[in-house]
Amino acid sequence: MNKILIGAIGAVTLSLSAPASAADLAARPYTKAPAPMVAAIYDWSGFYVGINGGGGSSRKCWDFVTPGTGVLVGEGCHSATGGTVGGQVGYRWQSTNWVFGLEGQGNWADFSGDSISTVLVGTGLRNRSKIDAFGLITGQVGYAWNNVLLYVKGGGAVVSDRYRSYDLVTGLEFDRANETRWGAVVGAGIEFGFAPNWTVGFEYDHIFLGNRTMTFTGSGNLLAAPLGAVTRSDRISQDVDIGLIRVNYRWGGPLIAKY
Repeated sequence: MNKILIGAIGAVTLSLSAPASAADLAARPYTKAPAPMVAAIYDWSGFYVGINGGGGSSRKCWDFVTPGTGVLVGEGCHSATGGTVGGQVGYRWQSTNWVFGLEGQGNWADFSGDSISTVLVGTGLRNRSKIDAFGLITGQVGYAWNNVLLYVKGGGAVVSDRYRSYDLVTGLEFDRANETRWGAVVGAGIEFGFAPNWTVGFEYDHIFLGNRTMTFTGSGNLLAAPLGAVTRSDRISQDVDIGLIRVNYRWGGPLIAKY
């Protein structure tokens, strides 16, 4: 009897002490819910300014215009090649993945080359061409994959040309002409955003300049016409191919947080 009573008392005591022991346990710490994932999206919108450098080639063909009849006599063609450096300024705005822009660009250049003509004088002349500057005003349409932009461009172009002819025997300048020629340009490029607001790109442009008849005047050197006197007219055709590396700095939000 005593054993049964003692066992019952122990069971009651154990059941009463269990809740107290549970209350003594440390409360479960509060854990904050993890923040949602944020994807950084590159934004191409904003004004930008940059520098560029590269090289180019201009194909030029000279045709002597026969006085009185206007008949063209081919004097030959040559490529004027060399380097260029310049800058650009523009504005882009982005709508979903599409990017639209306007840009103005100006470059110094040294694209030069020559060929020999025997049309004018028996001793022969060396015709030399040089582009010393060009400018582009273009619109752009592109498609962006985050920080990579592929685009095409088109618009107007202007080129500063110098033409000189030299006597083959003496090497003296025979006559000269200068012009500023307007044309059209198309191009394409790819640009990478490598840091907030900074981009680097590669671009190819083709400038269409057509034909234009130039009036040459004497240089005043020995065996040449007097300085400023008209010597001949030549129809000169040309176009230009240019490859550039470009670096731009843009004002605008470089990243958009997308949840």
